[in-house]
Amino acid sequence: MGFQGDEESAPQIPRKTLFRYNSPLVQVSLIGLVCFCCPGMFNALSGMGGGGQVDTTVADNASTALYTTFAIFGIIGGGVYNILGPRLTLFAGCSTYVLYAGSFLYYNHYKEQTFAIIAGAILGVGAGFLWAGEGAIMTSYPPPDRKGTYISIFWSIFNMGGVIGGLIPFILNYHRTSASSVNDGTYIGFMCFMSIGALISLAILPPSRVVRDDGSRCTNIKYSSVSTEVVAILKLFLNWKMLLIVPAAWSSNFFYTYQFNNVNGVLFNLRTRGFNNVFYWGAQMVGSVGIGYILDFSFKSRRARGLFGIGVVALLGTGIWAGGLANQLRYSRQNLLDKLDFKDSGSDFVGPFFLYFCFGLLDAMFQSMVYWVIGALADDSETLSRYSGFYKGVQSAGAAVAWQVDTHHVSFMSQLVVNWSLTTLSYPLLAILVFLAVKDDTKPADKTPKEATPPSTLTQL
Repeated sequence: MGFQGDEESAPQIPRKTLFRYNSPLVQVSLIGLVCFCCPGMFNALSGMGGGGQVDTTVADNASTALYTTFAIFGIIGGGVYNILGPRLTLFAGCSTYVLYAGSFLYYNHYKEQTFAIIAGAILGVGAGFLWAGEGAIMTSYPPPDRKGTYISIFWSIFNMGGVIGGLIPFILNYHRTSASSVNDGTYIGFMCFMSIGALISLAILPPSRVVRDDGSRCTNIKYSSVSTEVVAILKLFLNWKMLLIVPAAWSSNFFYTYQFNNVNGVLFNLRTRGFNNVFYWGAQMVGSVGIGYILDFSFKSRRARGLFGIGVVALLGTGIWAGGLANQLRYSRQNLLDKLDFKDSGSDFVGPFFLYFCFGLLDAMFQSMVYWVIGALADDSETLSRYSGFYKGVQSAGAAVAWQVDTHHVSFMSQLVVNWSLTTLSYPLLAILVFLAVKDDTKPADKTPKEATPPSTLTQL
């Protein structure tokens, strides 16, 4: 069952029409809105620490189930996307987010975590589909020399969901400074946004119908099959380019557990956690725009831009994690501090708040950088959906381990050291990958390309 269809089926439109429906800009913006409503709200829910509950055990166990299935279905999600196409894949994925938020609404009343754990496992399946499709769209639809810009556009729209999602618990729980968990309205608000995201996913076009401003189409691939995808996905585990990405993929969600539960969840009271999340996800928008500009415009050579971007993120990352170490020396699991409030704690609030803001900034820069590298390895959506699925699968395996590490009460300091070490290890490996595998494309952007972009030679596995 192929999803791309004939190239002739794409409507003939004026090439320079602003905001036309089948342009990469509109389609990347639409997938940004989908992620605004679904993963964006999920991030806000997770960012409160413990899923908004005073006891983090249920959220830790649900997240472990989530990321365990995500690790499997993230890897195969690219194959599902190539067979079913964007609409069915994304709609199926989005629907599972609503169920997950609903499980915490249920837990608010019955304190039974079984439903939350099952919903987490189902969400892992759906998230694998959603993020594989998102990765394929975000990395293959834009022009090759503007992938950093489009990634930053996506990341900004997506993380606006975290900003709005942070406002929901902040506003609804503003007067509950000592509340044990968020109220029902918070979870209902998340469910409404997630349902809207599922509907928006039906507006995403298949890649063969997306036409860039220069007249080229995003792909000329017509069909895929289960056997083709199984073989191609298995080959990813022997692909040296994917192996170099593994440490970056593993670490890129590993640090969420520490940041959400052990910084935001431990240091701040309920309403302040929602307040902090507004700025954490807002910082992601700033970080994605900054690194997107560097990766597209800092140098003429694409390889040089990639190496420079990695160097910038490495330098900032080292400084931010050093700040995290200084903060962590003040408390431990056995020696907790009084909860901070954004209104009542005065200057004591500023330092930890700024650190949490910087964690959000670094997250966006780190992940946008990795997506840019993946997007530079190929041009066609079929290959990039597999690459993105592999990235999300490994990323989710790391997250599953991280949530269980916290469940077993591993010390905060040990978690920080592991996070810092993993991200530091990834920088030189990504630099090697860029140096060896990313080709320079100095062709002027206004030249008329071929009728369809051919698959890159880098897709040979």
